[in-house]
Amino acid sequence: MRSILVANVKGGVGKTTIASHLAAAFATAGSRTVLAEVDRQRSSLGWLERRPRTAAAILGIDWTKEIGEPPKGVDRLVIDAPAAMRAKDVEQLVREADLVVLPVLPGAFDEAATARFLGKLDELKAIRKNRIPVAVVGNRLRPRTRAAERLDRFLSGVGHTVVARLRDSQLYPDLADSGLTLFDLTSKRAAEVRADWTPLLDFIRSLD
Repeated sequence: MRSILVANVKGGVGKTTIASHLAAAFATAGSRTVLAEVDRQRSSLGWLERRPRTAAAILGIDWTKEIGEPPKGVDRLVIDAPAAMRAKDVEQLVREADLVVLPVLPGAFDEAATARFLGKLDELKAIRKNRIPVAVVGNRLRPRTRAAERLDRFLSGVGHTVVARLRDSQLYPDLADSGLTLFDLTSKRAAEVRADWTPLLDFIRSLD
């Protein structure tokens, strides 16, 4: 089983969007996939409740009160972490992961919070010794804007692999309302936006 933790102590950076899309990408590729909800807002579980039965199956598990064991026979476990985690919570979730995916938005506040969180991660032995890689993802980017340029400068100095930059698109909230993702669609427009995810998925496959 490969376990992916999607985390950042800054709220509103798109953790649930990225967690749900990763889960759907794995499921549509034929992997037995579990999406673990740690955030008490239960956004991931709410998304799964809206997911059509005709879409690729994803099992949701509730870890909001206690982190448990994933079901047997799982190929991929995606963990949607809450914001504002305490240090001991971060350490516990990292122990469950083979990879940490860290989304960050353009903007000074998001960058500052992300830098502090990366500092906490770097204090953990498994991260510091590169046993658990951290994949940084720039999210909701608008090309050729000052915010995007600023984020590029920030990402170039974070000290971890920047694996993907995801554009800002109305498709994301529209699909979330229906329990779907870009990986559930076959349209040309969806394919164009979905291409942003290829570097991240390739990076995850390289760990297998």
